[in-house]
Amino acid sequence: MEPTLFSKIIDREIPADIVYEDDEVLAFNDIDPKAPTHILIIPKKAIATLNDIEEGDLALIGRLQYTAAKLAKELGFAEEGYRVVMNCNEAGGQSVYHIHMHLLGGRRMQWPPG
Repeated sequence: MEPTLFSKIIDREIPADIVYEDDEVLAFNDIDPKAPTHILIIPKKAIATLNDIEEGDLALIGRLQYTAAKLAKELGFAEEGYRVVMNCNEAGGQSVYHIHMHLLGGRRMQWPPG
């Protein structure tokens, strides 16, 4: 996989407003937020799309979900509610080919998304 915007953020080649980091996961504020809180949660392992997840990645994908819930609690909107979104490929809205989760909170979410 060629370097992506996210791999450059992981490698600190591009700055980001990092809100959480551990050995496997990095989370940072989205530069084009769609909600009062809009955090991108990414694995440090390069995986291009949801279609590329392998069985050995299951714990890592669970860690992304766990991180989203943890951040929602820490930021005070877990009980009120929040949205977690992962897009896959161009028609699914994916623009960076390094899987990532959007954590959106701080306002009532619409359905369908708008």
